[in-house]
Amino acid sequence: MLNSTQKLNSKMFDADVEQVPIRKGFGEGLLAAGQADPKIVGLCADLTESTQMHLFKNKYPERFVQVGVAEQNLAGVASGMAAMGKIPFLSSYAMFSPGRNWEQIRTTICYNNVNVKIVGSHAGISVGPDGGTHQAIEDIAITRVIPRMTVISPCDSVEAKKATLAIAKIIGPVYLRLARDKTPIITTDETPFEIGKAQIVWQGGRASGSGEEIEIVRAHVGIIATGALVHKAIVAARDLVAEGIMVTVMNLATIKPLDVAAVTELADNTGAIVTVEEHQIAGGMGSAVAECLAQKHPVPIEFIGVTDQFGQSGTPSELVEHYGMGVSHIKTAVKKVLARKK
Repeated sequence: MLNSTQKLNSKMFDADVEQVPIRKGFGEGLLAAGQADPKIVGLCADLTESTQMHLFKNKYPERFVQVGVAEQNLAGVASGMAAMGKIPFLSSYAMFSPGRNWEQIRTTICYNNVNVKIVGSHAGISVGPDGGTHQAIEDIAITRVIPRMTVISPCDSVEAKKATLAIAKIIGPVYLRLARDKTPIITTDETPFEIGKAQIVWQGGRASGSGEEIEIVRAHVGIIATGALVHKAIVAARDLVAEGIMVTVMNLATIKPLDVAAVTELADNTGAIVTVEEHQIAGGMGSAVAECLAQKHPVPIEFIGVTDQFGQSGTPSELVEHYGMGVSHIKTAVKKVLARKK
C-alpha cells in the first residue's frame, strides 16, 4: 500500500492521473529560487524553452546568459560567475551537458569546488524520436564518479521543483537529472524531500481479491527506483501484492550522496533488492546501491536498466518496453531475485 506518511498522490493509479514533464518542475523551481535569491543566474546552450529555463529568462533577462551551442563555454562561464559570488544554474540536454562538456565540469567546476548547478534535461531513452545520439543513458555514471558532485534524479515534476529549490540553498556542484516526457504525478506539495534522504513510497501488505484475503508470501523484496521509472515500480509492486508477493518500494532521488542507512536497512528488512532506472545498468544508480551493499549487507540483486546498448528512435513507451524497463520486466526481476533468495 502507499506509504501514508509520505503524503503521496492517491490518484496515481487512475487512468486519468495528471502527467507533467519532470523538466517543468525545474523551470518553476528555478523561477521561485530566483525570486528568493538575487545571486541566482541562468545560463543555457540554445535550448531555453526545451529545458524550461525560459520562465527564469523571461522574468530576469538581466540575470540570464544565452551561451549558444557551446557547452564547454557554458561550464567555463558558469564557473567564473560562481567564483564571483553568483549561483549559476546551467541547462542543456543531458547528452551535451554533462555529456559534451564533462572535462570542463570536472576541472573548472568540481576540481575548483565552485557553486554551480548543472541541469541535464531530456535524460534517458524516453526522449524517444530524438534517437540514440540524444538519449543520455550514461550521465549518472559520469557525474557520480566526480568528487564533490551531488547527483539528484527526481521522480516527477513536483519533486523536481523541490529539488531545484533545495540545491539552490546548498554550496557546491550539483547535477540535476530531468526527463523530457510527461510523467505521472506521484508526490504532492506535502511529500517530504531532503537531499541525501530516500523515501519509502510503497510498503507491501495484504490486499483483497474476490472477497477473499490474499495470502502474502513471507519472503520480501525491496525495489529501489529513481527518476521517471518510480511510478512503474510502484505499479509493479501493487500488481505483485495481488500475486501474494510483498514488496517495498524506495524512491531514491538522491543518488549521491547515497542514503547508505536507508539502503542498508531495506536490504536487511527484505533480503533481496531490485534496482530500477532509465540508464545504463553499468555505473548507474544500481551500481551505487550494489557498491554499498557489497560492503554493508550483501543480498541478491537484480538490475532493471539498459544493458550495454545505445538508444534508438521510437516512442517513449515503445523504448521503455524494448529495453526491458516496463512494469512486466520489474515484476519478472522481483520474482527472479525472490527465487535466488530462497
